[in-house]
Amino acid sequence: MIAQRLADCVSEQGFLVARMGGDEFVILVDRVTAVEDVIAVADSALAAVSTPVCVGDQQLVVSASIGIVDSAVAGTSVADLMKAADATLYWAKAEGRDRWAVYDPERSARDIARSALAAGLPVALDRGEFVLHYQPIVSLLDGRMLAVEALVRWQHPHLGLIGPDRFIGLAEETGLIVRLGEWVLRQACADAQRWHTEFPDAGLVVSVNLAARQADRPVIVDTVADALASSGLPASLLQLELTESAVMGSAGEPLRTLHRLSALGVRLAVDDFGTGYSNLAYLRRLPITCLKLAGPFVEGIRGTEPVDADHRDERIVDALVRLAHALELWVTAEAVETEAQAERLRALRCDSAQGRLFGPPGPAEDVTARLRGADL
Repeated sequence: MIAQRLADCVSEQGFLVARMGGDEFVILVDRVTAVEDVIAVADSALAAVSTPVCVGDQQLVVSASIGIVDSAVAGTSVADLMKAADATLYWAKAEGRDRWAVYDPERSARDIARSALAAGLPVALDRGEFVLHYQPIVSLLDGRMLAVEALVRWQHPHLGLIGPDRFIGLAEETGLIVRLGEWVLRQACADAQRWHTEFPDAGLVVSVNLAARQADRPVIVDTVADALASSGLPASLLQLELTESAVMGSAGEPLRTLHRLSALGVRLAVDDFGTGYSNLAYLRRLPITCLKLAGPFVEGIRGTEPVDADHRDERIVDALVRLAHALELWVTAEAVETEAQAERLRALRCDSAQGRLFGPPGPAEDVTARLRGADL
């Protein structure tokens, strides 16, 4: 029925309709001068397909996704044309189905590059191409470095140093985030133990992000315990950061896992607090020690003037800090860029902060040098 409808809707123009297999069809549109002409064909095909189909006494509703490729015949191979059409079809599906999308060479190039990065991730981990950078977390009271957050980078052999925004999402999609996260945890513990050995009075805490897929696995408790035992790092010097959405809905096994992690003696922090699925009722049930205020709230703080009705971000930060302190939790503000922001956060009694103002992420050697400077 669908095949017949597609054939009927383009038969007057003389375009070719073919079923490639399964539920995939191709309409070959020729003798047109503009992509708008092809889009008109796509619209008519969507309309033809969307009319309910009656099979016996059942009424079925069918939708379609269409990938449009507008290409000159000269210099175009059938294989390349079909590959482009297939990729564009999946763009339409990803954007919500029951629609068309037009092929974009630049987007295709980005997709290809992204696929290449995804394919290279496991090999990169095996070859030791990942490195850790650390960003200081300082006391807003006296400026002392209290902790560092471990941030992973990919030292790509051809592309240079790649930030996590380009590969963490891929690692999560492919499931490699569990292996990568374990490597980050073990490396961070090893680095922190070296700092603890050389600067025992610093009490420097290392903060490591746990992906939701890691936190959901009960084996994470054994992994953390083994990382601490292997490195010799005291549990009190390790903080694990989990996203708000990962912990606020915790129930059953995930909640038990958090309590088991807490029983090891490590600290637990909620990262980017205020941007996820806030459920304040869970805060008193979770064994957490710190809330990290999301960067967008801090960015909205303009300066040292008093909070007023126009400064809603400051009012939110004030409320979150008061809430955290009422629950006996430590508060760290993220993305602090200016002294004016830091001063305002001090006035709001925020405990600690991190951001470019206090130092960008850098290699472990930078932390060592900073500790030596403070030790002199």
